[in-house]
Amino acid sequence: MNLTRRRLLLLAAGATAIAPRRAAAQAFPARPVRIIVGFPPGGVGDVTARLIAEALQERLGQTMIVENRPGAGGNLGTEAVARSPADGYTLILSGTNNTSNATLYPNLKFNFLRDLASVGSIMRGPLVMAVHPALPAQTVAEFIAYAKANPGKVNLVSSGNGTSTHLTGELFRMMAAVEIQHIPYRGEGPALADLVAGQVQVMFPNLPSAIGHIRGGALRALAVTGASRSPALPDLPTVADTLPGFESTAWFGLSAPKQTPAAVIARLNREISASLADPKLAARIADLGATPMPLSPGEFDAFVAAETEKWAKVVRFAGAKIE
Repeated sequence: MNLTRRRLLLLAAGATAIAPRRAAAQAFPARPVRIIVGFPPGGVGDVTARLIAEALQERLGQTMIVENRPGAGGNLGTEAVARSPADGYTLILSGTNNTSNATLYPNLKFNFLRDLASVGSIMRGPLVMAVHPALPAQTVAEFIAYAKANPGKVNLVSSGNGTSTHLTGELFRMMAAVEIQHIPYRGEGPALADLVAGQVQVMFPNLPSAIGHIRGGALRALAVTGASRSPALPDLPTVADTLPGFESTAWFGLSAPKQTPAAVIARLNREISASLADPKLAARIADLGATPMPLSPGEFDAFVAAETEKWAKVVRFAGAKIE
């Protein structure tokens, strides 16, 4: 009898310990949730964070706070979240930068794959291969032929070392086997201005930044960098039509500290996916030249791991490094 009573007491104690954790997960969120953005206000990442925050606030019935912590290519904000309590109340707007930074920065104080858990992906959009109209190339194939006939004379401009506009160009250089000279700028705006002015020849800008110049005739778009054509420029082919397997997209999602309860992550993932199914949010994402990308946490984990491996190869090929 004593043995039976002891077992019952142990079982009761275990149930008591588990119950608060389950209740906490079911009650989530009981207070405001912060989404940290590792870049200044106004960029596409910041806009994305505010769009999903607005949608989640409506669905969760709790305040969603977007907080900008720029610096070190988004690493300062990511490190802050990696060190935050694993309770779901502090999230990071994760993106392409996290997968390339893993190799670009040799002395990071965190490991994105090890220290962050995927919560839910939000959207992805292509970049666009744009040239100055004076360049005698109407297609990607013609550009490759021109670059090979004029090695080292074509300047590739980017918004800075290690940015998506830079690494997409390096991926192109690697796959097309062409000699083009990279010139980093301090931001996408100044780089685009010089491309429009004809000071440089080619760039892989984010589609929302360049589409006005393209539609106005100041730039010639040769292709988009996604796996399929963009609804924003439906007549434009993909780079992969000429270089099979080529793909580079700017994507965003939400990630949390690694030990965040699975039930909390599942709740957030459900609400993100439901938000992305709303035609109003999908339309606002389309305005950014992107498409919704709803993935389960496991699918998002696999995607991030594959992107990290892919960009590691490109970074090593380019010899890029940021201290």
